[in-house]
Amino acid sequence: QVQLVESGGGLVQAGGSLRLSCTASGRTFSSYTMGWFRRTPGKERERVATISRNGAVTYYADAVKGRFSISRDNAKNTVYLQMNSLKPEDTAVYYCNAVNTIASSNPIFGSWGPGTQVTVSS
Repeated sequence: QVQLVESGGGLVQAGGSLRLSCTASGRTFSSYTMGWFRRTPGKERERVATISRNGAVTYYADAVKGRFSISRDNAKNTVYLQMNSLKPEDTAVYYCNAVNTIASSNPIFGSWGPGTQVTVSS
């Protein structure tokens, strides 16, 4: 089973930027389409962005389109989320997971990583 560890979160003012990282254990990282998700208290976890196995195709939720950018480095078993022009409504715990397709929001791995907290102050 692949283990996921997210990092890079923090406290930032509105309009600021953060870069999140998610590193996966195991040798099969490059065979998975990967996604970033986020969850706020009282809400279900939502998909933010996904990236194809070779990084050529990406998907973004409408709420982050034009502000967030997902990328990956298969040699490092890592997927990134560059977040610019952050808004208070982006405040959440961010997680990564694999998904079946670029359009899917259903995670593959049943075990989530610890997540990384992003807090955007107004």
